[in-house]
Amino acid sequence: MYYIYMLRCKDDSIYTGITNDLNNRMNEHFNKKKSGAKYTKSHDAIKVESVWKCKEKSLACKLEYHIKSLKKSEKEELICNKKISKFLKGKVDGRRYSIAELNKLLEDKYLGIEI
Repeated sequence: MYYIYMLRCKDDSIYTGITNDLNNRMNEHFNKKKSGAKYTKSHDAIKVESVWKCKEKSLACKLEYHIKSLKKSEKEELICNKKISKFLKGKVDGRRYSIAELNKLLEDKYLGIEI
């Protein structure tokens, strides 16, 4: 399974990435590990906003690419309503992706929940 995720950063920017091991990747981003993304090392990740899942890496890469090409306002709306077909119609087949249940996949510390 591949996951396409959107992170909120401390400066209110949004980072988008893909992984096949969600908790490990969040650990890399949130703890600024050497293997984490250069972007989140300089823009502190504070919360996971959205996660979609799919079975094929090529589909995950395609969705990541198109989300990264959206305007910030469109990314914000995507986070709110989770409907990828609204902004990416004709670019990706929304039926090939499903929303991941964050509370079942991630530790609370990545969801912006104080523990």
